Amino acid sequence: MAKTLTLRLDERLIAAAKRHAAARGMSVSRMVAHCFEALEALEAGDLEGVDAPAPSHRVRSLLGVLPSEPDPEGTYRTHLERRHE
Repeated sequence: MAKTLTLRLDERLIAAAKRHAAARGMSVSRMVAHCFEALEALEAGDLEGVDAPAPSHRVRSLLGVLPSEPDPEGTYRTHLERRHE
């Protein structure tokens, strides 16, 4: 059952919240609820249940840049072992 919650925020913060919510196509109330849902999921260690917004174009452009397994051949470890012999 949904209830009303009144928040007291700085006017600048209210304007920013409205901009962010509008850019994501949701209400400020839904955005605040999403933040608290994410906090609860983070505390519980379960982020799969969170309705996360789609990643931005900038984030999507970074996908695949790093290898899935860091230094799979152990080249950096080998470099360090040789350097510190």
